[in-house]
Amino acid sequence: MKITNQIIQKHGLKIDEYKNIIKLLKREPNLLELGIFSAMWNEHCSYKSSRIHLKNLPTKGKQVIQGPGENAGVIDIGDNDAIIFKIESHNHPSYIEPYQGAATGVGGILRDVFTMGARPIALLNSIHFGCPEHFKTKSLLNGVVSGIGGYGNCIGIPTVAGETKFNSTYNENILVNAMAVGHARKDKIFYSKAKGLNKSVVYVGSKTGRDGIHGASMASAEFDENSEEKKPTVQVGDPFTEKLLMEACLELMKDNSIISIQDMGAAGLTSSSVEMASKGELGIELYLDKVPCREENMTPYEMMLSESQERMLIILEDGKEKHAKEIFKKWDLDFVIIGKTTDTKKLILKYNDKIEGEIPLDLLASKAPIYDRKWLKKKLPKTKINFKSLKKIKIKDALIKILSSPNHSNKNWITDQYDQMVMCDTAQKSGADAALIRIHGKDKAIAVSVDSSSNYCKAHPLSGGKQIVCENWRNLISVGAKPIAITNCLNFGNPENQEVMGEFAECLIGIKESCEFLDYPVVSGNVSFYNGTNKKNISPTPVIGGIGLIKKLEKPMNHKLKDENNHILLIGKTFGHLEQSVFLEENYSIIDGKPPEINLINEKNNGESVLEIIKNNLAESVHDISTGGLLIALSEMTMGGSYGVKIKKPKKLTNLVEYFFGEDQSRYVLEIKKSNLENVEKILKDNNIYYENIGVTQKDYFEIEKEMKITIKELYNINNQWYNNY
Repeated sequence: MKITNQIIQKHGLKIDEYKNIIKLLKREPNLLELGIFSAMWNEHCSYKSSRIHLKNLPTKGKQVIQGPGENAGVIDIGDNDAIIFKIESHNHPSYIEPYQGAATGVGGILRDVFTMGARPIALLNSIHFGCPEHFKTKSLLNGVVSGIGGYGNCIGIPTVAGETKFNSTYNENILVNAMAVGHARKDKIFYSKAKGLNKSVVYVGSKTGRDGIHGASMASAEFDENSEEKKPTVQVGDPFTEKLLMEACLELMKDNSIISIQDMGAAGLTSSSVEMASKGELGIELYLDKVPCREENMTPYEMMLSESQERMLIILEDGKEKHAKEIFKKWDLDFVIIGKTTDTKKLILKYNDKIEGEIPLDLLASKAPIYDRKWLKKKLPKTKINFKSLKKIKIKDALIKILSSPNHSNKNWITDQYDQMVMCDTAQKSGADAALIRIHGKDKAIAVSVDSSSNYCKAHPLSGGKQIVCENWRNLISVGAKPIAITNCLNFGNPENQEVMGEFAECLIGIKESCEFLDYPVVSGNVSFYNGTNKKNISPTPVIGGIGLIKKLEKPMNHKLKDENNHILLIGKTFGHLEQSVFLEENYSIIDGKPPEINLINEKNNGESVLEIIKNNLAESVHDISTGGLLIALSEMTMGGSYGVKIKKPKKLTNLVEYFFGEDQSRYVLEIKKSNLENVEKILKDNNIYYENIGVTQKDYFEIEKEMKITIKELYNINNQWYNNY
C-alpha cells in the first residue's frame, strides 16, 4: 500500500515527521511499520512536547526507590515495605464511551502497579465534568462513576478517595484521572528492563481483539465534531479477567522466574515490546501468528496496535516456561511464547515465517521527536474587580449559596457507589482530607489524597502549580501523615498553542518550586495534552496525588468535631484574599483576579507544627483550609457529626466576608481540648507560628456571634439539596 498524506495524517503524524522516519529508516515504511511509528511517536507515548520540561522536576529523595521512567513510582516506607503508585488519564476514551473509558482507565492503572510486584490496596480518582446543565454532563457523569465503581468493585480493590468537579471548560472534554496504590516487599520489585539473549518473550492474559486500535493516537489529538466516530478506539474492560491476571502474576512473582514484565497499555503489544527491549539495549523478535486472537483474520497491524485490556508481556528466565505456564493455566489465562530477545537492537516482526516489519529500536525510543515548543509567559493578573460595586450579601446567605452549589455539595451519592472497605484495611475513607490505608497486618498506615485547582492555574499557572502541591501536602498533614512523594497527571490543551504550552511550562515551574522546598518529590505521572474540541482548550488542570506515612496508627485523625466546649484554633495568617475565590464565583459569577500568594516558608513551618501537635495526641480534629476559606472548612467540620461551633468576630480584619471566605493559603483549623490548649500553644509559640483562638465547639448549632446561627441539621440538608434536585 502506498503511504499517502491522508494515511500519514490519519496516523496522527506530521508530514515532516514522516519525512524524518524515511530519513532514519533509509527507506519508506510499510503500513505496519507506519502504525508502530505512529504509536511510539505520538504525544501520549513519546512525551515529545513535555520531556524537556519534565526533566526539571525533583524526582529523588531519601525514601525514593524508583522515580519516573518505570510503570509506576516506588517509595520506601520501612520494614522492607514499599509503596508503588501512579496516576494516569483516560480523558478522551471516557468522553466518547464513559463507562468503558473510565473502567479501562482503572484497569490500566492497576496493571501499572501490580506489574511491578505490588498488590493494589487502594484506588483514587479525579473526575471533571462540564456545567451540570450542559446536555451531556448527566450521562457522562453517570457513565464515568458507574465505570469506576464497576471495575474497582468487581476486582475487589477499595476506591477510597477522590474529587468530582464541574466547570464549563470541560463541556466538550471531560477529565477522568485514575490513581492506584499498591504494597510490595522492598526486595521483590519487578521492572520492565529486558536482560539476556534468547530469553522467552511470553504473552499472558486475555486474547487480542480489534478494540482500542489507535487508542494512544486518539489521546494525542483534539476532538472535533466527528469525535463520536472514534468509539472503536475505546477499549473494553473485563475486571474479572484482570483479577485472575493479577493473582497469576503475583503468584509467579513469588519465585525468580521473571526477568522483566510490562503491561500492554497504551499502544498495546507495540509499546510493551519496544519499551522492554530498548531499556535493556537488546533486540526483540515476535512471531505474530502465535498471538492469541479472539477475532478471525486479524492482521499483524491490528495485533500490534490493539489495546485490548488485561494483557501482559513477560520475559522469563531459561527453563521457567513450564512452571509459569502451569500457573497461568490454573488461572484460566492464555500463556503463549510469542518471541525471544536478540542482540540485533531491532524490533523484528514475523508472521508465518515472513518478516513483516523491521525497525531499529532506537528510532522508536531515543530518536523519537523532542520538541522545544515556543511558549508565552503569563503575568500575574491585575485586579479588575470593583468590590465596592458588588451587591452586599449576608454571611449566612453566601454560605448557603456555596454549600448548595454543585462543586461544594455533598458527594456521598458518588462515593457510596464505590466499595471503600473491601480488603478490610481502609482505616479512613473518602470525606476526610485524606484516606488512610493500613499496611496489612501492621500498625502503620499510608495517607492518600488527590487535588486539583484549574481556576488558580488558569489565572496564573506558576502560582497555581505551587498551590496545588501545597494543598495536597496539607491534606496529608491534616490526617497526621508525613508527606513522602507525589504522582501527577498533567491535563492541558493543545501544546502547539503557545499560550497552552506556557500554561504547562509555568505550572511545572510552580510544581517544582513547591516539591523542592517541601521535600516532596515526583516519582511518577502522566501528561495528557490535546484536551479540547474545535480549537477550544480546557483550563490547565494539573492533578496531584500524594502519599504520606503514619508510622503507628493509633487514632485516625479527621476533621469531624468531637465534643463541646473545645477550643477552635486557626493556624496561619488571614489576609482576606477574595480574587479567584469560590465566594465570588458562586455568589456573583465572577472568576477574575490573581490566585492567593504561596509563602513556602509559612507552608512548611505551619504544616510541620500541626503534624507535631497531632503526633503528640493534642488535637481532636484537624482540617486544612482551601477553596471557600475558613467558613467552608468550619462547615465541613460541623457537618461531620452533631457538634457545631460558636465563632468570635475577628478584631483585626473588619471585613467579615474577607475574613470568612478569603482563600489565603497555608492555614488549618484545629479542635483542641481545654486541657491540651497550653501544650498546643507552647508548640506554636516555640515554632513562631501565627495562630488565633477563634471560638469554641457547641451542641447542634453553627454560629458566628451576632452575625448568623443555623442548626447543623439544616446545614447538612442544604449541603445535600443539589443532588436531590439534579
